[in-house]
Amino acid sequence: QIHVVESGGGLVQAGESLRLTCLASVGTNRFNTMAWYRQALGKERELVAESKGRREATYADAVKGRFTISRDDAKKRVYLQMDNLKPDDTAVYFCVMGNIYWGQGTQVTVSS
Repeated sequence: QIHVVESGGGLVQAGESLRLTCLASVGTNRFNTMAWYRQALGKERELVAESKGRREATYADAVKGRFTISRDDAKKRVYLQMDNLKPDDTAVYFCVMGNIYWGQGTQVTVSS
């Protein structure tokens, strides 16, 4: 069974940065698609960033220019670098590998 675990969430002030990490229990080179989603309280889950193989990563309009997705297959990790955080970024962030394997999420809270 494949497990995916997110970490790196926390409470920060607006303008600060966080880096989320997603660790897989198996080699990540088997996954072409890696993505981060988020779900704010009372809202639907939304795609934040997606990386597909060698293609350029895509981002939600709300995070373009502030968030960066990257992967390190040697370490079985996917990252989400989040800069210039805003209160609207407050949500539970989920990693998904191969469009199938989801983590349990990590809470990000941004205070104004």
